[in-house]
Amino acid sequence: MEPEEAGTEVDLPRAERAMREFLTAVGVDLAAQGMEETPARAAQLYADLFAGLHEGTGELWTDVMTEETDGLIAVRSISFHSICEHHLLPFFGTAHIVYRPHAGRVAGFGVFTRLVDRMARRPQIQERLTSDIAGEIERGLGAEGVLVVVDAQQLCMTMRGARAHGTRTTTSACRGVFREDKVMELQAWQLLGEWNDGRENISLP
Repeated sequence: MEPEEAGTEVDLPRAERAMREFLTAVGVDLAAQGMEETPARAAQLYADLFAGLHEGTGELWTDVMTEETDGLIAVRSISFHSICEHHLLPFFGTAHIVYRPHAGRVAGFGVFTRLVDRMARRPQIQERLTSDIAGEIERGLGAEGVLVVVDAQQLCMTMRGARAHGTRTTTSACRGVFREDKVMELQAWQLLGEWNDGRENISLP
């Protein structure tokens, strides 16, 4: 599904019935004290975790501003949580974005936090999430260059398999002039690092 598309609404009664059947099948006693409402609670939880399946992203770009700037803009440390599509376990962390505006087209910093949240609220893998965020900024803003870096902890790595506690994964996606011009790409990476000096949202002339 393309990032800007929205899906159908959630059928909560059906989800609750399916959750009840699933929990019973794996041996959970739903008659035990405290478990009676678990299927309904779990169905509502996953409806919220997957809300991004039913929300488009097009309206996020309806309030774009035009400013006299051609510098790089960074929005750092955007917290997110998502669900890995392989085992339905959470992964969570932070996303960092750098973009070079085209013709001065910029968006408020809150647009990027909403974009990351919306695209994370669907069954995902970290690599696709990173790429989709970059592609959506490139498409929605017409940005000349986009760099997105996502750093996350994957519970499927810590709760199962190798049980690699404390392991983090970092992915990146580079678009436009940042891919074509190595000097500009280096500037974008530097903006995410040592030039930040403690500020989360900054611009570089």
